[in-house]
Amino acid sequence: MTSHAPNQARVIPLRPVATPVAAAPTVREPLWRDIVGDVLRRERLAQERTLKDVADEARISVPYLSEVERGRKEASSEVLAAAAHALGLGLMDLLSLAQDELVRIHAVGQSRRRDARTSSVTSVTSVTSVTSDISAAARRDLNSGRTTREFEARLAA
Repeated sequence: MTSHAPNQARVIPLRPVATPVAAAPTVREPLWRDIVGDVLRRERLAQERTLKDVADEARISVPYLSEVERGRKEASSEVLAAAAHALGLGLMDLLSLAQDELVRIHAVGQSRRRDARTSSVTSVTSVTSVTSDISAAARRDLNSGRTTREFEARLAA
């Protein structure tokens, strides 16, 4: 007798299904518009200038500059150059600051991946340690004649 329901195909996987111990969190690649927008906003705030002031000088609308800063709009090179110049930066300065930000984000991502690998090894070690402690306690309880309920109550405490 088979264990599967009638009229259903039994699926045999070609490869064994691997269950990851602890998958490393995936770090999403940052979008260019987010990086450049963050740089523009940081520079504007560092100069204590308003959106209106910079937008007027760059000859772009305030809502559009706001959307560029928030990474909602993919600005053209002309708009980026105008915003950079309004902040007293050249286009090369803007790109250099954006590159520095990308390097920083990449370093943080590498650090998180390293920490995730370390914590998964620590988690496996901890689980193994706890399991062996429970097994030893269970053996002692069984040898002493205690019931399972007594063991579970002691474990819960």
